Amino acid sequence: MIPLPKPSSAERPFPQAVWWKRWWRRLPPSRQDRFATLGPLLAVLLFLSAIVVAITYLRYEELEREQEAVTRDVEYAQQRLRLRLLERQEQLMRLAREIGNKEIENEEFEFQAESLVSQFPELLAISWVDSRRNVLASYASPSAPSMLTRPVGSVLAAGETDGTFELARDLRQPVYSRPLGEDARNATLMLHVPLSEQGRFSGTIMGEYAIDGLMRFGIPPEIMARYAVALVDDRDRVLAGSLQTPESVLRLLPWSNPPLEHAVPVSPVGNGLILKAQGYRTSQDIVGSGFFWVIGALSVLTVWMLLGTWRHTRRRVQAQQALMAETNFRRAMENSMLTGMRALDMQGRITYVNPAFCSMTGWTEGELVGRTAPFPYWPEEDHDQLAARLEDELRGRSTPGGFEVRVRRRNGSIFDARMYVSPLIDPRGHQTGWMTSMTDITEPKRIREELSASYERFTTVLESLDSAVSVAPLGSDEMLFANKMYRLWFGTRGQGHRHLVDLAGNQPSPSPDDGDAVDAFAGMPTETLTDAGAENAEVFVEELDRWLEVRTRYLTWVDGRLAQMVIASDITPRRFAEEQASRQAERAQTASRLITMGEMASSVAHELNQPLTAIANYCNGMISRLQEQRISPDELLGALEKTSRQAQRAGQIIQRIRAFVKRSEPNPTLSDVGQMVNNAIELADIELRRQQVRLSPYVAARLPHLMVDPILIEQVLINLLKNAGEAIVQAARAPGERYVELRVGPRHLDGQEVVEFSVRDSGNGVPDELIERIYEAFYSTKSEGMGIGLKLCRSIVESHHGRMQVQNIYNGEEVVGCCFSFWIPVVSRLQGQGAASGPAAKPLTDTERAR
Repeated sequence: MIPLPKPSSAERPFPQAVWWKRWWRRLPPSRQDRFATLGPLLAVLLFLSAIVVAITYLRYEELEREQEAVTRDVEYAQQRLRLRLLERQEQLMRLAREIGNKEIENEEFEFQAESLVSQFPELLAISWVDSRRNVLASYASPSAPSMLTRPVGSVLAAGETDGTFELARDLRQPVYSRPLGEDARNATLMLHVPLSEQGRFSGTIMGEYAIDGLMRFGIPPEIMARYAVALVDDRDRVLAGSLQTPESVLRLLPWSNPPLEHAVPVSPVGNGLILKAQGYRTSQDIVGSGFFWVIGALSVLTVWMLLGTWRHTRRRVQAQQALMAETNFRRAMENSMLTGMRALDMQGRITYVNPAFCSMTGWTEGELVGRTAPFPYWPEEDHDQLAARLEDELRGRSTPGGFEVRVRRRNGSIFDARMYVSPLIDPRGHQTGWMTSMTDITEPKRIREELSASYERFTTVLESLDSAVSVAPLGSDEMLFANKMYRLWFGTRGQGHRHLVDLAGNQPSPSPDDGDAVDAFAGMPTETLTDAGAENAEVFVEELDRWLEVRTRYLTWVDGRLAQMVIASDITPRRFAEEQASRQAERAQTASRLITMGEMASSVAHELNQPLTAIANYCNGMISRLQEQRISPDELLGALEKTSRQAQRAGQIIQRIRAFVKRSEPNPTLSDVGQMVNNAIELADIELRRQQVRLSPYVAARLPHLMVDPILIEQVLINLLKNAGEAIVQAARAPGERYVELRVGPRHLDGQEVVEFSVRDSGNGVPDELIERIYEAFYSTKSEGMGIGLKLCRSIVESHHGRMQVQNIYNGEEVVGCCFSFWIPVVSRLQGQGAASGPAAKPLTDTERAR
């Protein structure tokens, strides 16, 4: 290279371009050719180097941003999946607490499990397992595999839970299993929530998830659309979703970067379940494509001069074709539009109508273009109104929201339409007219009118109800809706609504010392509360002096707020009727006891006559021996002791009769079964001995106490024993066949512990056609019977939550007796205290018995 000569002092004032030209002329031709060749090459190399550096830097920046986006999106998807798992876990834990508190039984558990499985598709099955791995209750989705359907009573295999059952038992915490199943695509995830009963492990609530369901319902759709997402296990098996294979990744050039990916363990499952996502290559490989296009550009530049004319002609043809395609496309759009379009010039003359406008009105384009007002599609009776509207339209006074008009078709029919008017601006920005769009609103208007009429009917129905209906947001006195009866009782304010909710006892209230202004109900899941069932309560409102049945239900209001609906019905007449019926039932029970003792009067008198006769004999003997002075003090003391025992015997009989017939309020207490049976036998055996009937009682030992009114249970036993004796007498059995058996023992019935009482006699039984009628009031198979004994007996048993039944005893085809039995459920002492403080249960109706 020749060094550049420094300009002389005489040359420095000249311009720089003149200096470079003079230096260029001094170079030899060979050097000039070399510079002419190397100069553009160096310039191109420098340009390409700058482009490569810039592209490389931008590529690394782009890769870093894409990796950050993948990481952020995968973490967000993992959080969404984690929240969904925690929500299901919380619901199963709430179900476990209800089971631990014995608030629900097997049937209620299956109902709630079915509700959860149907509401959340990722849940395949929910099972209640005791501490010995026995399945107490279970519900599986209809779409679940057959192996997840576990019948009640089956036992979980040791390897079926992968050790999570034992881990939940040891940790007393919810434990997730690793993905289970040989087939990776049908793998399931198991959650064990421990159950505790008085601090002891009593089993688990086992929830089984479909990993594919977690994928479909737990991952946001936008993440699924943006990435190739999959759930894999610790062995890198794909359980759900799909990942890109190396063959499926499109690479424009061999050195293109592989797709970006990120993996994160799914909490709270752990490292056994991993969420993995790979980004789709939505952008081209800039580096590879850049080199490709640089080489292509250089190649094009080499032949550009040869193909310049041809390219110019080709571009003109392409531009013309594009213009024609655009024109055809716009024409096709106009022809396919369902909205009618009409253009007016500044004088109100129609300059354009599209096919939809012609189809609506029935007039052709040639008949409409060029017409002035009045237009042929104007109804004659609306000419003045439409002319005024056209004048406002031409002067720019039309409303942006459009206006409704009536339009006449060519066949004379009328339809409703809405028109929108906007200025028509040409490419130079000048207004050349007005563009009007017309939409047929006949059907929407009809639907709107029907909805309005339906709303009026619905409001009329609510206003005419004899129950008060009100809707208010949670934690607010604002009234969203109140019908006529509510306004009549409580006015238009929301205090009445809150008062009814407070009386019903189901209104959550924020803490009074909470100074935060945040809504106390923030964060509550509206879907769950909306799906909750209605709650009923019977309350007394002092301001109205009425008994009201209050039913509450949560719902989502039209603006998305969580609200509570209250329906209050006046039940004062029903309450009075129930109280009167209770008093009548109490009087009937007392009358029945008096009737029973009246029927047994002769037997009781005979029973009392024995000790009284013995007392008289002892007294007469002592008087005569004292008069004759033939009795010693020891003999006198022995005679007095025998007299005292006979007097105590008579007093016990009288005391037992007095306690039996005494009228008192029903008083359920924890009563000893043996004592009740002995008291009943003591009174009933008097009549049975008179009838020469042998009574054989069989009472099991160590029977639990029952929460009953002992007097009422004794009344049932006495009535059944007395009826058994009368049936034997009526059957005229031989003395050796006159017997009654009373059996009392424990029994397990329908999943609960009960004590069963049965009375068997050797009479003629009850005819089959009369078995269904013997419990009817005032119906009796005895000529002198009143027909209220068995009716009262069944009412008493059902008021103690028990059941009563009758069946004949057969010897072959011959009826050799009858058996009346009833059972009373056994309750714990804690439940018994609650039952003693609460109201007595009501007897069942005939419909409830049929169920």
